[in-house]
Amino acid sequence: MAKRKSIPFAARLARWRVWVQATFLLVWLDPLLLRLHAICGPVFHCHSCPLATFACPIGVLVNFNALHVFPVLAVGTLLVVGAMAGTFICGWVCPFGLLQDLAARVPAPKFRPPRWMTHMRYGVLVGLVLLIPYFFGSGHPLSFCRVCPAGALEAALPHTVATAVAGGPVEWPGAVKGLVLAAFVVGIFFMWRPWCTLFCPLGAVFSLMNRFSVLFLRIDQPRCRDCDLCRKRCRYGGQSATRASEMECIRCLDCTRCDVISVDHVFARGNKRPMPDDQNLEPASP
Repeated sequence: MAKRKSIPFAARLARWRVWVQATFLLVWLDPLLLRLHAICGPVFHCHSCPLATFACPIGVLVNFNALHVFPVLAVGTLLVVGAMAGTFICGWVCPFGLLQDLAARVPAPKFRPPRWMTHMRYGVLVGLVLLIPYFFGSGHPLSFCRVCPAGALEAALPHTVATAVAGGPVEWPGAVKGLVLAAFVVGIFFMWRPWCTLFCPLGAVFSLMNRFSVLFLRIDQPRCRDCDLCRKRCRYGGQSATRASEMECIRCLDCTRCDVISVDHVFARGNKRPMPDDQNLEPASP
């Protein structure tokens, strides 16, 4: 009887990803009521939420840009965390990512957007987070915090419910924020992580660091058989030949079911971090 092929460690670890995300959720939801809003967190979680432990890095960028002040601590936090792990933060730590992962488990046809649409999040980062608040202030209707679905879901709606329960006047989120929230709630059932894939400015920051982060995915090219299993298991349209530095990758590790792909780090002896140019391969056809 043939010996059953063993499952790589990273693939076994991927099975526990939702539990790792749930564990981090306890950190972001402030179970001890610490309210450490002077400290910038590394995940997408509105600090106006009644259960937010740390400040939202994107919210800090928006408000400091409006004040024309450089947010040293927020930028430093993102650079340090991103340089260490890149989009491992998106795949394993972010609470907004966990919400989308759970919604995606509902049986429904899944739509995969064209690859070029993933670049829209860089436009959101530059336009709605940096430029509009800087030139027009954080109160502008298109300033990021004015349209953020996390702000609507985690802050505006709880505030509205609490006000209604207390018998006060109910104030619903603005029309634009309400439409964004509605589109988000519908989209998470029919796309894999639509916010992360298309619009998240924090994901845009971390994706830029995938090319030089300490932790990364390595492809053992001499052993690669071009079976394209990594692309078939990827829900986000990643390219198999460039997976080690893929900017769309959230590093969920589902592709490590193929034992050619593994998690590696730059401190391993003799390690040379692979880049797309080093691999000299064309993406395999689907």
